[in-house]
Amino acid sequence: MNDNNIDKVFENLKNQFDVDSPKSAHELRFQQKLETQNNSAAKVLKLKPSIWKPIFAIAASIVMLLAVFINLNGGDKKSDLASVSPEMAKTQDFFTASINEELRKLKAESSPEVQVLIQDALKRIQVLENDYAGLKIDLKESGEDNRVIYAMISNFQNRIDILQNTLEQIEIVKQLNYSSDGLLESNI
Repeated sequence: MNDNNIDKVFENLKNQFDVDSPKSAHELRFQQKLETQNNSAAKVLKLKPSIWKPIFAIAASIVMLLAVFINLNGGDKKSDLASVSPEMAKTQDFFTASINEELRKLKAESSPEVQVLIQDALKRIQVLENDYAGLKIDLKESGEDNRVIYAMISNFQNRIDILQNTLEQIEIVKQLNYSSDGLLESNI
């Protein structure tokens, strides 16, 4: 605001200000009221801590005990598909069994010619397993969000796809080796 506007405001309020002087002994009465209020407030403050302090201490102790008890009993709860519902537990069991079967087949096909393929597949599986561990944490934090559940199922499917594709590649390598061995023998 500039000075002209301030002057106009004061001119408009000119006769509305209280300019009367306080009565005699006003300061003394005011001082007494303040002391009375301070004394009563001090008494209330002295009573509150003495009454509430032990109650708050007991309540805090109970809360701490409950938190420890809940963590001990609930801390072991798994947060994977099986914890969502019985149907998801069946889904998880199916995928786990399928992955284990594909891994068994992969190990049975192990040979020097395909060792690089197998190692690469196992590394990719390990990456997906690490991702799945993160998804389990996300599932727990999200309160069983459907998107996280879908991501977990996709993770299982991706692991199976990697294993199946690796087995197909191993078959191709075997066929190439067989056909090249057959060509070599026929040329001899």
